[in-house]
Amino acid sequence: MTAVHFGAGNIGRGFIGLLLHDAGHDLVFVDVNAPLIQALQHADSYRVIEIGPGGREHLVTGFTAIDSAAERDAAVAAVAAADIATTAVGPTVLRFIAPVIADALRARPVDAAPLVVMACENALQATDLLRAEIEKALADDPEALRRAVFANTAVDRIVPTADPADGLDVRVEPFCEWAIEVGPFGDAVPSIPGAHFVDDLAPSIERKLFTVNTGHATCAYFGRAAGHEFVHEAVADPAVRESVEAALKETSALLVARHGFAVDVQDAYRETALSRFANAALADPVTRVGRQPLRKLSRHERFLSPATALAELGTEPVALLAAIGAALTFQVDDDPESVELAARLAAEPADRIVTEVMGVEPAHPLHASLVATVAAAQSRL
Repeated sequence: MTAVHFGAGNIGRGFIGLLLHDAGHDLVFVDVNAPLIQALQHADSYRVIEIGPGGREHLVTGFTAIDSAAERDAAVAAVAAADIATTAVGPTVLRFIAPVIADALRARPVDAAPLVVMACENALQATDLLRAEIEKALADDPEALRRAVFANTAVDRIVPTADPADGLDVRVEPFCEWAIEVGPFGDAVPSIPGAHFVDDLAPSIERKLFTVNTGHATCAYFGRAAGHEFVHEAVADPAVRESVEAALKETSALLVARHGFAVDVQDAYRETALSRFANAALADPVTRVGRQPLRKLSRHERFLSPATALAELGTEPVALLAAIGAALTFQVDDDPESVELAARLAAEPADRIVTEVMGVEPAHPLHASLVATVAAAQSRL
């Protein structure tokens, strides 16, 4: 069995690549980072080092690597011959790798088993996004799409900023979770022991997004405002922790109401997330976790999705609105999205920010509160 993984960065090597390797798959990394690909091509192995309580060390061997910018044909051939294709490139990059997968499906033998395609991104229904882009690329050959099966996934592992001294080795937290929807596979479920397959992925995706992602980003934004450098320092600050807990109690109430999680189970999941944020061994900068605020403040992401849902149920999401306000004031010079957000806040009225950045229309019950939150943030900049 061969797995091609797009994205040879820390998450690719330290999470999805590791689990595919441990499942016995021959692993091919595909990336456009030429120095990283060259390093992988010249390496026999790399280590995945779990840091924090209960951490272990894993050795990954038997991989190859392809620079898809310089060797696109080789990347297409690798995917065409593979059993599984996964991604960890970021949701906005999926449209750039879709043509490679589309060409691979054109070249895939008609009698071969369907290629399993799974986008492993921090986004809702990321595989559906990837499939839509592949469909566009196959507009002239729609039959080729039948040579693949597409499954959405939910992924969860904190991978901090790499230390250049580590080389190809990756430091990660001990916790990880990879949930995959089972329905698309029928009787041909792939063998990935490190993942678990579920009938309905929506509860897993939303529980992770609205607890881990919402909480992590909230730590970063309030932590940055309070002058903290790292997430573990932020969550140790009583004022920051109170704000994070308040936001997550609101999202927990939504998750219990929407998906029927037992209250004590969701409470335990929330506390586990908070303990993960407190892992000092990760030394995870708030500037890394808070990056890309425009994406994180979009309509179907970690803040606006639960906040609007609560408003639709008749609940004012006070703590989430406060977190949104903190996100609006996040500024890091080397993060293009935070620079763009600051420029828009300086130049545009609050209601336009709510409508165009957050995707919340004037008729929505949360619109007025969001406009007030944006206006308050503008007054602080």
